[in-house]
Amino acid sequence: MTKQSRVPVENARTSLVDQLLSTNIIDKHQENKRLFRRRLIFGGLVLTSFAALTTIMVLTLFLGGFALSKVVMLLAFLVTLPWLIIGFWHAVIGLALMRFSSNSTAQVYAGTPLGTLDLRKPLQNKQTALLSCVRNEDSPEVAAKLEAMLQDLDRLEKLNGFALYILSDSNDPEHIRQEMREFSLLRARWQNQIEVFYRRREKNTGFKAGNVEDFCRNWGARHEYAVTLDADSFLSAESLCHLVSKMNANPRLGILQTLVLGLSTSSFFTRVFQWGMRLGMRSYTLGAAWWQGSSGPYWGHNAIFRIKPFTQFCMLEPLPGNDALSGPILSHDQVEAAMMSDAGYEVRVWPVEGGSYEENPPHLIEFIRRDLRWCHGNLQYFKLLREPGFKLLGRIQLGLAILMFAGSPAWLVFIAMAILTASVSAPETVAFDPFYGTILIVVIMSMVFAPKLATLAHILTVRSERREYGGFFSVSVSAFFELVYSMLLAPVMAIAHSIFIAQLFAGRKTQWGGQERQPHGIPFLLAAKKFWPQTLFGLCGVIWMMDYTFADTWLLLPVILGPLLTIPFAMITSKPVLGMSFKHSGLWALPEEKKTPLELQGLNKEQRRVELELAKANRAAATR
Repeated sequence: MTKQSRVPVENARTSLVDQLLSTNIIDKHQENKRLFRRRLIFGGLVLTSFAALTTIMVLTLFLGGFALSKVVMLLAFLVTLPWLIIGFWHAVIGLALMRFSSNSTAQVYAGTPLGTLDLRKPLQNKQTALLSCVRNEDSPEVAAKLEAMLQDLDRLEKLNGFALYILSDSNDPEHIRQEMREFSLLRARWQNQIEVFYRRREKNTGFKAGNVEDFCRNWGARHEYAVTLDADSFLSAESLCHLVSKMNANPRLGILQTLVLGLSTSSFFTRVFQWGMRLGMRSYTLGAAWWQGSSGPYWGHNAIFRIKPFTQFCMLEPLPGNDALSGPILSHDQVEAAMMSDAGYEVRVWPVEGGSYEENPPHLIEFIRRDLRWCHGNLQYFKLLREPGFKLLGRIQLGLAILMFAGSPAWLVFIAMAILTASVSAPETVAFDPFYGTILIVVIMSMVFAPKLATLAHILTVRSERREYGGFFSVSVSAFFELVYSMLLAPVMAIAHSIFIAQLFAGRKTQWGGQERQPHGIPFLLAAKKFWPQTLFGLCGVIWMMDYTFADTWLLLPVILGPLLTIPFAMITSKPVLGMSFKHSGLWALPEEKKTPLELQGLNKEQRRVELELAKANRAAATR
C-alpha cells in the first residue's frame, strides 16, 4: 500500500502510540470511552433504521405478490440506504447539538485540547508551509487569493510563521507562461517578508497526491506542518493561526480539516447550489464529528497536516492493473485520512463556519465534470477494501465513499424496475401496497432533506441567524426554491454518474485537466451535446406517462421533469447576468454578503485589481 516496508511501519506505529499515550495532554482513555458510547448509540440507530426501512419496503413490494423485478428493486433500495440513513442521523444529532448546547463544537470535542488558541503567542519561524496546488489554472485569480491571504497574515503580523509554495503541474505552454509571470511578481512583492517558492513538475505523476508527495520529499523537513490549498481556496489569517495553534496543542493530531464555505458568486447555478449545501453541511458535519471523533474526514484542501507522519505513513502507490480503476488514486484524501488514523494519529474536522472558503463550479457542465472525477476516485476504493492495515472505521468510510456514487445507478434501476412492475401487472391487481408505500415515501423524503431542514429549522428559530441570512421571508422563499432546484438536479446527476460508471467498467480511460472557475453562459449546441442522454431519459418518461393518469404518476414527475429540462436548465443557470440579478435580490444570501468579513474585504479588493488589470490588457491587445 505504501512505499515503506510493512514491518518497520508496524514497529514505528507501536512505539509512536506508546509515546503519545504517555503524554498528559488529555485523558485519552476517557475520550475513548466517550467515543465508544457515541459510536454504539450511532451504530444502533443506523442498524435499527436500516432494519425498519427494509421491513417497510418488503411489505410494500411483496404483499401484492412476488416478482423477480421486485427482488431487484429491493436489492437496489438496500444499496441506497446507508448514505440516506447516516445523513439523517447526522442531521438529527447536529440539530440537537445546535439547539441544546451553547457551544456545539465544544460539546463535540469535550475533553480535547482543540479549543486552545492564543493568537498573541508568537509562531515558530516558518513552522507551516502553505501549499497551493495548481494545474492549468487562471494564474491571476490564484495569485489574487494568495496575495489576499498574505496581506491578512501581514495584518496580524504572523507572516514569519509561514512559507508559501506554489506547486504547479501545468503542461499547457500559455498557462506556464502566465504562471511564471504572475507568481514571479507575487514573489517580488513579498520577498522581504515571507519565502515564496514556485516549482513546476514536468510530469504530473500521481496527480495532486503526487504533487504534495514531491513537496514532502524535497522540502518537508524544513517545516512541521503543511496547509493544503486548491487553486480556488482561501483561508483567513485567523483560521490559519487557529489551525497551527490546535496542532501545537495536540501532538497526536495528524490532520485537521476545516469546514469549507462557498465564496460569494455571480453564477446563478452556484449561488443556489452552495446556499443549499451551506444549510446541509453544518448539521451534517456536526453530527458526523460527534461520533467519528479522532477518525474524521479529510477533503484534500483547506486543511493542515503534520508533515513527518504524513510522509512516513500516507504516501500512496498507484493501484495495480490496467483497468480504469488502476493507476494513481484520484480521491486520495480519504485514503490518506484512513492511513494517518491507522498510524496512531488523529484526523479531525473543525465544524465551525467562517474563515475557510472555496469557489464552487460556475455551471452544470463543470459541476458534473468535478463530480465525475470524485466518482472515479471513490470507485477505486474497491481495490483498497481488501488491503491490510486499515482499521474497521476506515474500511467503513471507504465503503460508504463507494456507495455515495454506486447509489446513483441503483436508484435508476429501482425506478426502472418499479415502472416495469407497474406496467406488466394485471389491471385488476395492485402492484405495490398503497398503505406501506405511502409511509415509505413520506419517511424517505423526510430523510433525504433532513440535513438541510435541520439547519433551516435552527436558522429560522434563532433571531441572529435569521438576520445573517436575510430574514424569515428571504430564508423561507430561498429554501422552497432550493428544494425544487435540488429535486430537479438529483436525477440529472444520477444519470451522469450511471453513464460514467458504465463507461468506466467498459474500460474507458479518463483524462483530467484544469477546471473552469469563472461564470459564463453555456451555448445551446454545447448543452445539447452534453445533456442529450438526460433529455432522452425525460422524453421516454413523458411518453410512458401518457398511458397513465396523473394521479398514478405524479410521484415520478421530478424524476422525469428534471432530465427533460436539463438543456434549458443548464443554459439559464449559467448566465452571469441572472446570477448578478439574484445576488442583489437578497435570495440565497450568505452571511458574508450581508456583512463582509475583514479578510474577504481584502480578497474582493485584490480580485477587483486583477479584473482591472485584465481589462486593461485586453483593451491594449484590441488596439494593437
